[in-house]
Amino acid sequence: MAELIQQQELDVEVDFYGFALQDLDDTQVPLEYPEGREAGGAFLTVHEGRLDIESAGHTHTAALTAEVWDAEPPAADGRGAWEERAEARLHCPSGELALWGVATGPMDASVHLSDTDGMWQVRVYCEGRREVQRLAQEGVPEGIERYLVQFWPAAG
Repeated sequence: MAELIQQQELDVEVDFYGFALQDLDDTQVPLEYPEGREAGGAFLTVHEGRLDIESAGHTHTAALTAEVWDAEPPAADGRGAWEERAEARLHCPSGELALWGVATGPMDASVHLSDTDGMWQVRVYCEGRREVQRLAQEGVPEGIERYLVQFWPAAG
């Protein structure tokens, strides 16, 4: 049975409908965010050393829960009214991922995965998309769009 190693609650400053989780050591990232971003594309896109996430709202503060597990966790189907979900595999040389905005660049927040280089499986869930899409046209909403990102060591 998978065990939760750590959980972090972070605020994400979304701008231009997107943000990324990018290796803290940007020398390990061939294309620094937002280079190569597919704006308006898939909910989740993987690049070497980074995960690009497309939001439903232009400018807002999203809530992100990052979980690190020792093995594949149970699906989070009953933990939210998920409107999007995707899975990926990510190499993280530094063991830490910084949050990046499209125009604002690196944020002060980061997700600690481990103290060493590693390959990770990632599952990303999102809820509140329809609501943030509507509210972001009228102002800068906070905490409406919510993400759950689960990481666990990739096999092989």
